[in-house]
Amino acid sequence: MEHLFIINPEAGKGRSLEYIEKIKDYFKDVDEPYHIEMTRYPGHATEVVRSYVSHKNYRVYAVGGDGTLNEVLNGIVGTGSVLAVIPCGSGNDFVKNLIGEEPIEDIFISTLRGEEKYIDLGKINNRYFINISSVGFDSEVVYSANTFKKLKYITGSAAYILGILTTLFKFKFIKTAITIDGVKLYKDILLAAIANGRCYGGGVKISPKSDISDGIFDLCVVEKVSKLKIFLLFPKAIKGKHESIKQVSFYSGRSISISSSEEFVLNVDGELLKEKEVSCQLIRKGIKVLFPERKGLSVKEDSYSEAAAHL
Repeated sequence: MEHLFIINPEAGKGRSLEYIEKIKDYFKDVDEPYHIEMTRYPGHATEVVRSYVSHKNYRVYAVGGDGTLNEVLNGIVGTGSVLAVIPCGSGNDFVKNLIGEEPIEDIFISTLRGEEKYIDLGKINNRYFINISSVGFDSEVVYSANTFKKLKYITGSAAYILGILTTLFKFKFIKTAITIDGVKLYKDILLAAIANGRCYGGGVKISPKSDISDGIFDLCVVEKVSKLKIFLLFPKAIKGKHESIKQVSFYSGRSISISSSEEFVLNVDGELLKEKEVSCQLIRKGIKVLFPERKGLSVKEDSYSEAAAHL
């Protein structure tokens, strides 16, 4: 097996760079070829991965946050290479689908010794995603939070809280037409999240029952609510308890589209785009992923759950 490590040097305010020596130390005693590549600009990870996997198959490790993971994913899709995750971003949401809520002592070693399994994949417009794609308030929060994350002393959880507060003052509800496997709904929404995985935004369990291998999307729709109720919604969503709120509905399907007359922010695994219409399809067992070995993980992360007490 040949290994390719894609490292985002900005991830985790530079924590990703610590893995360079770990990688070199590990392969001193392992007779398998490996490569380390550093990303330099948005979209670079996809370009680098494609240049490698177009010639042969690799285990490709996304060393960074969920945005880096999405770029690496989009470079791998359609090949025989395997996707692996070394989480060191501010949220690290997708990896929770692989390891659960319990920590592992050494995510690096556990991943290298992991097991390959196929999972489902999503395609929204011309981009693939592995965890969650969403439109509405939450996407605007990510947009604002990304600005705060660049500040030296702002943690991931604090950035998301500041993002929520900032977005509250400027957000307008979106009039949408939503189609789920041919059935059309017309709703004024706060947000709509198309979920393959369970959580996003640094630990918000927006779709707590989702399974990355069940062959179906879960769609969480939050209709127009008062600003006061938004403050009640997010603490519940952190724990996955928001289903009890009247304006929250869950649907399931394999093909989902969302359109509006006004442009909205689309969040694709943490990557942000501006759209007026999105079309999303599920690809059953669309990619092979490396599941970490289960013997104890300690993924240190900034998360919404750490900030729950402040909301």
